[in-house]
Amino acid sequence: MVTGIYRPTEGRAIFQGQEITGCKAHQIVKSGIARTFQNIRLFSNLTCLENVLAGQHSRGAIGLLGAVFRTPAQRSEEKRFLETAEKRLRQIGLWEHRSELAKNIPYGSQRMLEIGRALACEPQLLILDEPSSGLNTRETEELMGFIRSLIEEEAVTVLLIEHDINVVMGMSYWVTVMDGSRKIAERVPADIYSNPLVIEAYLGREDEAEQEFS
Repeated sequence: MVTGIYRPTEGRAIFQGQEITGCKAHQIVKSGIARTFQNIRLFSNLTCLENVLAGQHSRGAIGLLGAVFRTPAQRSEEKRFLETAEKRLRQIGLWEHRSELAKNIPYGSQRMLEIGRALACEPQLLILDEPSSGLNTRETEELMGFIRSLIEEEAVTVLLIEHDINVVMGMSYWVTVMDGSRKIAERVPADIYSNPLVIEAYLGREDEAEQEFS
């Protein structure tokens, strides 16, 4: 609902003082929110460079006439787009693969490419939906390091939706735990570890466990 995929049945979404409830996805991206998906949604038949360039589309100001007549402003904007795309591809380690089709690079690299495209949108809020899904241990550790660097070095807030408790605890400053559609806890990571509602939701009650194995 925050990213415009679904419209809320009640309540409002406010971002940076601006109401975004019911806005279309491209309008929300332009407001400063970008996201990735649990199931990768790249432009599989475009190159890595073209995928990341697509993220810059929301930052364009040149209209149709400027593009047709290749005005100085259009050329300047295009140069800036390419520079941003190069920066993000280097950041995610895919600059050397910029001319390869997205569908031809490894799964883990596709995950990073989707993050690179989202970053190219120049977001203030980056929403990552299950970014470690399908990654092996080494790739997950590299992803965690990358996200930590984003938090520490860039003016971007990361909202992480993730089931891997090690990933969540390894980089989060504040954790919200959902059980179905109900929020059951919201604290710093150390407090979440020992929260009885969280333990019950993920491991079951002790008496239930004893009955199951008796």
